[in-house]
Amino acid sequence: MQNKDLLRALFDAGVRAVRGDTSVANALIDTPCPAPDQIIAVGKAAAAMARAAADQFGEVPLLIVTKYGHSEDAPDHAEIIEAAHPVLDENSLKAGARIREVAGAMAQGTHLMMLVSGGASALAEDPVDGLDLAGLSARARDMLASGADIHAMNAARKKLSRIKGGALLREFKGSRVSTLAISDVQGDALSVIGSGIGDAPENPSFEFYPRIVASNRIARAAVSAAAAERGLPVQTDAETLYDDINTIAPKIAERLTTGAPGLHLFGGEPTVVLPENPGQGGRNQALALLIARAIAGTQGLQVLVAGTDGTDGPTDAAGAIIDGDTWEASGEDALDRADAGPWLDARGALLRTGPTGTNVMDLVIALKA
Repeated sequence: MQNKDLLRALFDAGVRAVRGDTSVANALIDTPCPAPDQIIAVGKAAAAMARAAADQFGEVPLLIVTKYGHSEDAPDHAEIIEAAHPVLDENSLKAGARIREVAGAMAQGTHLMMLVSGGASALAEDPVDGLDLAGLSARARDMLASGADIHAMNAARKKLSRIKGGALLREFKGSRVSTLAISDVQGDALSVIGSGIGDAPENPSFEFYPRIVASNRIARAAVSAAAAERGLPVQTDAETLYDDINTIAPKIAERLTTGAPGLHLFGGEPTVVLPENPGQGGRNQALALLIARAIAGTQGLQVLVAGTDGTDGPTDAAGAIIDGDTWEASGEDALDRADAGPWLDARGALLRTGPTGTNVMDLVIALKA
């Protein structure tokens, strides 16, 4: 197997371990849960998570809110609203209002199951009075361009929302909420995932049973196991991608060029500061190009940089696979314009997976001969 194919196989092994259907099914087997009266699934992995819940509980009323093109796995009986990500649109407001309506209409004694995954913050919103779509979108674009991390962005979102930070469940009149969440944040805090859309308010009037069912740590463990099965020694396994891409890239490059042969694995979610009129490509494509520049000329080294959800920013690529021969001087202009996507695509380096049914941040998987 060529190294490029091997990197893709290792990435796929990590993704399979944290898919929405696999994660929810395993969680319900490990800790059985009573049948809910309503299921609300929101996020990029909502359809896959809902499929596993429907397989377990049958045709329970089901509302799915997910990104455009991410509802293929949805059960036939589901009500589906697709919306935009990472900057919300009219359907995001429609979805937020509908989620609030459904949760708020549940009767006393009922059980609500929330299935939450990354992307929920943009996909569903019900803003506080006085704030419209234009205002929300402008704030979202400013935060994305600023390089703010997910914690800072979600903290800001909570202040503007009637469904985030436990606010949604303040209106719940039933007796039980079970929240199963796929973490796309550092520390796996339910209060941060989806800006806390599936979190309980302080002193809830209902029984609350939250669980994190998938995370970056679980994905990395699956990648390491798949490498071990192939006789590859794991030299690095670190969740350290929590800084600006310009800071992260040289650190990764140094580790790869000086480290021992084998698998080097990193997880997390870096940040990027965008110019006023950015080109095409997400943070993973930009990070991949920066690493390519840093390892230029190095032989026996290939690196995959990708988002586990299969979409890197507003593009159709998950990321890229690069090596010591990828870099050319024209890449400097692409980096300056935040236009890494077309540059990498022209060299056959982009990695396209399609929607993966999960979202546990990003992976950097490197093989050193």
